[in-house]
Amino acid sequence: MRINDAKPKAGSTKRRRRIGRGISAGQGASGGFGMRGQKSRSGRGTRPGFEGGQMPLYRRVPKLKHFKIINPHNFTIINVKKLASLPAGTEVTLESLMNEGIVTSNDGPLKILGDGELNVSLQVKAAAFSKSAIAKIEAAGGSYEVVK
Repeated sequence: MRINDAKPKAGSTKRRRRIGRGISAGQGASGGFGMRGQKSRSGRGTRPGFEGGQMPLYRRVPKLKHFKIINPHNFTIINVKKLASLPAGTEVTLESLMNEGIVTSNDGPLKILGDGELNVSLQVKAAAFSKSAIAKIEAAGGSYEVVK
């Protein structure tokens, strides 16, 4: 069997309409395009996406970048290098950091990130930790606790 032997099953295809071939053919004269107007002329009626002057859909929807996050998770973020100035054995919470002046504003629950070095052992209580922050806190002999 060759590709030119492949044919559709008998009765599954209809012949195409022959537009504009006289009144007896059923689609003569204006050929099913009506009397006059932009959509009856030769060539394309309007460009794809045109909505008659209304702001088209492709301009109304947001583009790929900068979609607004519906439920953002806002954290007060601090790196472990800022915790290195605290004395050993200190219990670190968001309130204690604000009292010390290390954190100036409460932007949400506390999250500890792992940038910098930590040499003192601390008891850190925060809502979230990065993996590198956990490793540095434990390497310094401290402990961490995830609080809600």
